[in-house]
Amino acid sequence: MAVKLAMLVLGFMTGTSLDAVDMAVLDTDGETIFEFGPAGERKLTDATRDVVMAATRQALAWERGAPEPPIFHHAAEMVAEEHFAAAEAFLQESGLAWPDLDLVAMHGQTVLHERPRDGVVGRTVQLGDAGLLAKLCGRPVACDFRTADVAAGGEGAPLAAAYHVARARHSKLAPPLAVLNIGGVANLTWWAGGDDFTAFDTGPGNGMLDLLVQARGAGRYDAGGKYASVGRADEGVVRALLAHPYFQGPPPKSLDRHDFSLEPLEALQLEDAAATLVAFTAEAVRLGVEALGAQPNEVIVTGGGRHNPEIMQALAERLSAPVRPAEDHGWRGDALEAEAFAFLGARVKRGLPITFPNTTGVASPTTGGRIIRP
Repeated sequence: MAVKLAMLVLGFMTGTSLDAVDMAVLDTDGETIFEFGPAGERKLTDATRDVVMAATRQALAWERGAPEPPIFHHAAEMVAEEHFAAAEAFLQESGLAWPDLDLVAMHGQTVLHERPRDGVVGRTVQLGDAGLLAKLCGRPVACDFRTADVAAGGEGAPLAAAYHVARARHSKLAPPLAVLNIGGVANLTWWAGGDDFTAFDTGPGNGMLDLLVQARGAGRYDAGGKYASVGRADEGVVRALLAHPYFQGPPPKSLDRHDFSLEPLEALQLEDAAATLVAFTAEAVRLGVEALGAQPNEVIVTGGGRHNPEIMQALAERLSAPVRPAEDHGWRGDALEAEAFAFLGARVKRGLPITFPNTTGVASPTTGGRIIRP
């Protein structure tokens, strides 16, 4: 009798924007996508957002070798409870129940990401109590997707490249193509064909823009590009931001949204500062594509950044390849990261590699993640 490898997996993703718990169900074996189940989101509660923001501040001040900040444990429990509550409502609305699922995959909330430097391994922290979630939902939970890669000297990010390629294959798209995910950080997957793919963070996505708007007391983010649309980019400041050493290094490489300072923007009014950050994001993507040494047939844009018309326009102006939102190919742009972690969860369960030399710089294809059983 043939062994059934396909499984119904609920994937979760919560981005650094602290906006919502994204959810998507996939029928997959971690190599092929057989069917797309429902997808949805639930906005984070203010209470969870406040605790995660406090945990992030403490994470940024956390010295190596010092005890883990106690708030991490509290935040991890809150994140797990938030995921469970979100999925309870989502599954009910979708006509599904927990026993229908073979696996749950939780990325957790990133509060710290430090890339390896000068022979020192990186640090990455995603908060989410997988044991609590497994207990609450009664299903096995795949989690801790980045730690093994970082311990092996890898960047620990980006992780979604294998899924981007599987998604492109499912849509019968022809390489070479690029998938650009614009979250807090922007990352690019370049698929040359076959199993030849590369991924790296190009630079900031929405993260700096969010931090700017918050720092100026103008909201949580620049909704619809409201501020950037009436501002003028200061190309001198863009050049100064692009002088950061990160852009001199070759891929693969990764970032945290706090790696760049808002200080160069202090003299600019909010609208001009927002427009400048949009230009910075787009120019960093252009440099990333240029570094590949070949042009893709198209750049497919996913993640929250594609909802900002100013970012999409700036990309179209600066890139020579056509720039298209994920929806142009029938992809669910808001659910793609949750889908990716459902896919990666299946790979974890099967013991398949989830990171690769050309995506995180790890020495060889590396299995990772853990399965926590209820």
